[in-house]
Amino acid sequence: MAVAAGCTVPAFAPNGSDQARSTPAPGASTAPGGSGTADWQPCPDIPEQLVGQSAPGMTYDCAKVTVPRDWNDRNNGETYGIAMIRIRSSKQQGRIGSLLLNPGGPGGSGIETAVYLSFGEAFGGLPAEVTGKFDIIGFDPRGVGRSDPVKCISPSDQDASFAAPPDPVSQADFDKLVTLNKRIASGCGAKYGDQLPYFSTEQAARDIDSLRQAVGDDKLSYLGFSYGTLLGATYAQLFPRNVRAMVLDGAVDPAQSFVEGSETQAKGFERAFTNFTAWCKQTPGKCPIAADARKAVTDALASAATKPVAGSDGRKATPGWIFVAVISSLYTESGWAKLAGAIADLRQGNAKGVFTLADQYAERKPDGSYSNLFDANLAVNCADTKQAPTIDEVRRLQGEWRRKYPLFGGSLAVGMLPCAVWPGERDPYPAGAATDAPPIVVVGTTGDPATPYENTADLASMLGVGHVLTWEGEGHTAYPSTPCIVNAVDDYLIDLKVPQEGLRCPAR
Repeated sequence: MAVAAGCTVPAFAPNGSDQARSTPAPGASTAPGGSGTADWQPCPDIPEQLVGQSAPGMTYDCAKVTVPRDWNDRNNGETYGIAMIRIRSSKQQGRIGSLLLNPGGPGGSGIETAVYLSFGEAFGGLPAEVTGKFDIIGFDPRGVGRSDPVKCISPSDQDASFAAPPDPVSQADFDKLVTLNKRIASGCGAKYGDQLPYFSTEQAARDIDSLRQAVGDDKLSYLGFSYGTLLGATYAQLFPRNVRAMVLDGAVDPAQSFVEGSETQAKGFERAFTNFTAWCKQTPGKCPIAADARKAVTDALASAATKPVAGSDGRKATPGWIFVAVISSLYTESGWAKLAGAIADLRQGNAKGVFTLADQYAERKPDGSYSNLFDANLAVNCADTKQAPTIDEVRRLQGEWRRKYPLFGGSLAVGMLPCAVWPGERDPYPAGAATDAPPIVVVGTTGDPATPYENTADLASMLGVGHVLTWEGEGHTAYPSTPCIVNAVDDYLIDLKVPQEGLRCPAR
């Protein structure tokens, strides 16, 4: 269930504090359907809790927009509250409007990501040119964070999911994982029942148009990362004439089936891991497992199956936890050295580095509790899935993909099990042209593990108005990583200048 639809947080956004995840966003709601304007209320407590302070020269205000649970039956009185934060620079001049952003997941908090990005370029955040022209609007999609969050997986089941063999070979181990996923799915079905299809991407995309109206914009300016590209592409298909500018960074290809998308990710992570091993050979001074990094990781997985190292909190660094640490490290190039160090330390009986990487990815807190990231991820992914494979098909694909992608193939196949046993009805998103929309910029990273570069041109072509911008770098998503990418994206967002066709930005 870990990576079925891309990243959990964008590559440049650190995790938030424990307290912040339960802090509601203040502000009165607008009427169902998004009529009216947002009732903004100051909320400087959110950056204080996440970072310890507000960004210099920035003000923070929060509001909620009330939307129908089901846009196909919007008058039945059942609603969700969509929480958002508005960040405004004191140096803003010539304001264009609002820039709505989504960090991906599904399940990532746009509110928290917007706060991190508000600290500017020196901290990997948004350029002053952008914050000087736009109010930055972060929002938590329905079911996420502060927006009526889905929460139906117990911490013990979360731990069991991450600790389980990532690619169970024996039938007994595979059956145990099936049983665990059935228990999780049953619990979510019992708690949410008929609501489950309402967490779909199409429903969330319709919410965005209510947010656009609530912030007072005639046209939407949008920045979406990873799964946020799918959310943005869906909006562009539903409301093409309401788009002003749209940047989709780390493309999901809506035309791919659930199985095709999972295999594409297996290929992407395998390629990124190979790039990591090449980096180890080239920079042995930075990689303590440089002699053969792939063998070091596979040996660690094999050893952990029989003699897992215990962490300071009593957890054992099973192959599952090690695999999650590997996944986590590949989202950024800076994570490579952390992975190498963690595997080297594990050889010495120290599992701290493994659990640090894994817990960062899983959003597991020191007290053993979790955010609702993976609850929402599961609910959205399975609601979106038009046709999931059967358990027997998953088992067959596990063997086939393991032969193609030795480290990640079997695990990504097994990652389809949750939706194979999901009880809710499905509400698949559209996959077609954004007819009448303006040019949309689709950004791809050649070494991206979670949304492989091949998706970039496919998404641009499907939309019919997409323009590809390439970063020849590593890690997940590109903006705002290098001046070349920043300049191209900023010129488009601010002046609607489409990047030069075929523009490829160097890694450094």
